[in-house]
Amino acid sequence: MTGDPTALPHPVTGAPFPSPVPAGTGWTGDPAASDTEVADGPVDLARLSQAPTLSLLEARTSVCAACPRLVGWREQVAREKKAAFAGEPYWGRPIPGWGDSEPRVLVVGLAPAAHGGNRTGRIFTGDRSGDWLFASLHRVGLAAQPTSRHAGDGQQLLGARMVAAVRCAPPDNKPSLTERDTCAPWLLAELRLALPTVRVIVALGSYAFDAVLRSLRALDGSVPRPRPVFGHGSEAVLGAPDGHDVLLLGCFHPSQQNTFTGRLTQPMLDAVLARAAGQMDWRGGPQRQ
Repeated sequence: MTGDPTALPHPVTGAPFPSPVPAGTGWTGDPAASDTEVADGPVDLARLSQAPTLSLLEARTSVCAACPRLVGWREQVAREKKAAFAGEPYWGRPIPGWGDSEPRVLVVGLAPAAHGGNRTGRIFTGDRSGDWLFASLHRVGLAAQPTSRHAGDGQQLLGARMVAAVRCAPPDNKPSLTERDTCAPWLLAELRLALPTVRVIVALGSYAFDAVLRSLRALDGSVPRPRPVFGHGSEAVLGAPDGHDVLLLGCFHPSQQNTFTGRLTQPMLDAVLARAAGQMDWRGGPQRQ
């Protein structure tokens, strides 16, 4: 809650918040407190990413300030807003991983959308890409509802978790190589904590696919040779650091560029996510088709 005269009502709770939203002020789903440590640069980020639990990792991720260009952009977007959302507050902070704390399925994307996750505070929520993704997740049994509008809307992932390779909304959806590498420890930490239960990873787009491969290598997991090549419906069996197999699935990103042109259709997206959901009850290695 805030006495800031520029604060606007949260679309679900009605509580007023400024944009960006300060940590620990009552935003639904905010994992951070007002005293959560902030990573002000790559050295801090590398240290703070060594969180012992997913909940602490989420909190630290959500207040990261390690990349000046991304901080400036995400906060500028939050202040200026899109006309369609001019009457509501924008989260305007990094987007932490979200979903099951012991996932069987991990969905990896590129970065939050400026007026999607950067507005709502939840990954893949509040934009057309998210509309496509959550509808499909619901159809295959990995989401409780077919829509994800805003934090606090009752949506839940079922045996699944979502993360982004880069946690802040980048200008033109294009993080720099330096920003990619600075942010990488957050994904490494998320994989380190989640991989013991993960049996399948869905990479939405080539950027996420490559990030997963780099991360597995960095964690001393195994990646087959020749290196797997991204494509829609591509499959590769990776080795987790503890030795169990993880199935990596490639999927075209549900961006408007892909969905409007027909490069990605609903049946195509459903097929990949249904393949992922089919691993939910498998106790051994990935089931081969």
